[in-house]
Amino acid sequence: MDSRAQQQRQPPPAGGGRRAVIAGGGCNIILVTGSNGIKHDEEEYAEDCYYSTSTNCSDATSNDSDIDFSDLEEDERRSFFSFGDDLEEDCTSPDFWGEPDQVIAIEPFSAVSGPQHSLGDDGDTRDYFRILFPDSLFEHMVEQTNSYALYRQRRSGKSDPHWHPTDVREMKAYAGLNILMGINQLPDIGMYWASDIFIGNAGFKKTMTARRFEKLTQYLQLCDRESEPVRGEHGYDALFKIRPLLDVVENTMWDAYTPNRCLTIDKCAIVMKGLFSSTQYMPSKPLRKGLTVWMLCDSRSGYCHRTKIYVGKPSEDEAVASLGYRVVTSLVRGLEGQYCHLFMDSFFTSVPLLQRLLRDGLYACGPTQPARKGYPEVLRPRNVGKLAQGEFYQCQHGNLVATVTRDVRVVNCLSTNSAPGIVGISPERDLSFGVPRPLPLLLYQENMRGVDLCDQLRECYQVGRPCKKWWRYFLWFYGEPGGKPTGRLHRQTVH
Repeated sequence: MDSRAQQQRQPPPAGGGRRAVIAGGGCNIILVTGSNGIKHDEEEYAEDCYYSTSTNCSDATSNDSDIDFSDLEEDERRSFFSFGDDLEEDCTSPDFWGEPDQVIAIEPFSAVSGPQHSLGDDGDTRDYFRILFPDSLFEHMVEQTNSYALYRQRRSGKSDPHWHPTDVREMKAYAGLNILMGINQLPDIGMYWASDIFIGNAGFKKTMTARRFEKLTQYLQLCDRESEPVRGEHGYDALFKIRPLLDVVENTMWDAYTPNRCLTIDKCAIVMKGLFSSTQYMPSKPLRKGLTVWMLCDSRSGYCHRTKIYVGKPSEDEAVASLGYRVVTSLVRGLEGQYCHLFMDSFFTSVPLLQRLLRDGLYACGPTQPARKGYPEVLRPRNVGKLAQGEFYQCQHGNLVATVTRDVRVVNCLSTNSAPGIVGISPERDLSFGVPRPLPLLLYQENMRGVDLCDQLRECYQVGRPCKKWWRYFLWFYGEPGGKPTGRLHRQTVH
């Protein structure tokens, strides 16, 4: 194998090796250093190995970073942290990758982060709900629902005797009942208004009749259906039916909670029964068929900062860049120069993407596919051969480090926030028999959980009822209180 890739793990030192613990917020990693490729004297180690004293997923304050990196000297930052040259270099060049023996530079995260609102300690859940779903959104829903009801009656040529115009107060009550249906789940919607005292819900009956709820569901609308462009027309938008909702909620979600240092980018699936051209079949996922939403979430709390909905294959103009590249750059828009740390799965991670993010002042880490453009040829399966468990090899280009290792299976990884030659052990395992892992893999495992946290809470209280209108699944997706922003914003403010 090429000597530049000879970065093989050595056994952890028996007693003379140096160890540092990344602890806090339920995350513990023991870092093992010694003869792991990079030689350090005591003084050099303290200065160069910035993970020597660090905290992962710190819960001290909202301004604390999830990973606490030590700072390098200013002249070292300038020499190793040049964004502008990254994209100009050809990552497929044989001379692009070198030996993993360079010091990497990590700029400190200094942005103000956490909840951004003026609510005091006496603010309740409804106050937080209004931050994300302002009255202007409900006023728009009322206007479009009333207009759509008239439109449907004109098209049918007869009036609906059971319909009368709604208002903001009633629309909020309707939304509240849908949220409560996720908390108090019954197999049939009519059971909430049942006369049986053990089944029927007195609160539902007092709020509105079952027929009124049915009529609001029938005519509920977010857009002007009469002006909707059809496919092929100028201005066609696959998400036209929910565009007003997205325009409001995407801004309020972003403004209500400023991102912390460590963020997760991953895919979320929404189960639906209706027809939508962008429905995907995902055989490897628990939900094999559904709507795909990519999410940018806080790695610690699971708060969702931004989403991007999959609407089908890109057009010819958009096909220049890969789908994963475009999704990530869209989700992190506005974070440039804040030195956040992004953790993503193999669908997104590529050398060109990490170069672009590094140029924009963002670090990233995630597994990747070894056949992708720019990945080191010497680390591809045909050149690495069979690896023993815990064995790894690395190549480096500035902050960009490529790693191949064997854990349960062979994993290929790219990172710009992890120094080469450092391994660690998770204390959950017996330290005598635990298999050390390279630092990029450890950081990924500890921080690639934001979207999962959001999904776990969202699954507990699913808002709304099954229907054939695809856009309503997105409407209730943004309103689900457990995993979506309202509940997360409230918890992060209170705690």
